[in-house]
Amino acid sequence: MNETILVALIAFAGTLAGSVGGILATNKLTSYRLERLEKKVDLHNNAVMRLMVVEKRLDQLSR
Repeated sequence: MNETILVALIAFAGTLAGSVGGILATNKLTSYRLERLEKKVDLHNNAVMRLMVVEKRLDQLSR
């Protein structure tokens, strides 16, 4: 096999492995950030619901 072709195939394999590794790492980080964001949204929604309950009770007490 020609030496140039062998070097090109090795370079291609390295590029392919690096690209796949980068995609997997990015996907993992994106999933982690999305999970954290979902937790923050849940906390925010819980606070909004609690505030609605408090406002309703204050409205009932002020009558």
